[in-house]
Amino acid sequence: MESRPAFEEIKTYEEFSKYYWYREELAAICRRLGICTSGYKAELNERIEEYFIGKNPQIKECRLKKYVKKTGVELSLETGLIECNFRFSQHFRDFFSAQTGIKNFKFNADMVASARKVRERGDTVFTLGDLLDIYYGRKSYAHYDKVALQWNKFVKDFCTDPATTKFSNKLKVAARLWKEVRESTREKNYKHELLEELEETINCGG
Repeated sequence: MESRPAFEEIKTYEEFSKYYWYREELAAICRRLGICTSGYKAELNERIEEYFIGKNPQIKECRLKKYVKKTGVELSLETGLIECNFRFSQHFRDFFSAQTGIKNFKFNADMVASARKVRERGDTVFTLGDLLDIYYGRKSYAHYDKVALQWNKFVKDFCTDPATTKFSNKLKVAARLWKEVRESTREKNYKHELLEELEETINCGG
């Protein structure tokens, strides 16, 4: 099997097209060529094709420029999270949507945990590219507290149980039940049977 040569060794777009390139690799090539790195794989391929045939792909407006108006910083994979004042907003979902080709991009739990840790540490080195690596599982920085997820689901399920309508302070009662569950070998989820079993053993208060 013919191994893929380095991009610098490729002389024509026809030769370039023989090989499979990940979107991140195409973006890295565009970055080295000094052309726009945003957009879908097809857009990046088109810019590289223009490079090979002698056109200037830089004449194309880079879609990332629209982000400059909002933050004062032109976003790229090298942009630091603190530098661009990163938030879990539609603005940044649009950016990652452009990077991944996923139309309705959603941040995963580890991305959320990592971004929060970056802000807590004041880590000016951590970039949007690092956050993308976390999305793809290529890098680890911080993990979301799964206990918090379990607690959130426990409370939600508790509150949707019709039998809990009699409690004036549902959160307080749920916390007491959760304490019993958390400190035991029980499954860390709420079931109506759990309320029936433990209602008399905890001070529900009402």
